[in-house]
Amino acid sequence: MRRDVNADAGFTYLTVLFVVALMGLGLALAGEVWHTVALREKEAELLHVGDQYRKAIERYYLSGPQQYPRALGDLLKDARKPGTERYLRRLYPDPVTGSDEWGIVKAPDGGIMGVHSRSEGKPFKTAGFRPTQAGFGGAKTYMDWAFTYTPPAQAAPAVLKPAAPKPAASS
Repeated sequence: MRRDVNADAGFTYLTVLFVVALMGLGLALAGEVWHTVALREKEAELLHVGDQYRKAIERYYLSGPQQYPRALGDLLKDARKPGTERYLRRLYPDPVTGSDEWGIVKAPDGGIMGVHSRSEGKPFKTAGFRPTQAGFGGAKTYMDWAFTYTPPAQAAPAVLKPAAPKPAASS
């Protein structure tokens, strides 16, 4: 009984082709998972770095005549004081874009009250933010995540009401 060698070769070829296709599919899925993990790490770093900028702007605002910094470089060395006071050790790059350029949120006095990423990517995280990041929940892009410092509203001075006239003492 003689077997057809060409039939066996065709079957082996199809099996190898099928195995290669499965390996390619597995590698594509692994690459997608790796890419998602890398973006989530960059997103977590953006939340951390952005919060560092927000805290530095807050300390700058509260440590002097209550004005916002005019440039991000002012957070490295406060020129308003005779000594060296630093609110950041260095200017951090945007983790999502990799650029040193941040989007700037201007304050009413012309200074910088916050920063935001220039990335137009869609965030993975949509809930579970810290109280200072509560507005990030419905963000469509990373540009919507603005790390700002807004001073608490000044309490309005209490208005003293005039005392009611005392009734005249009757004799």
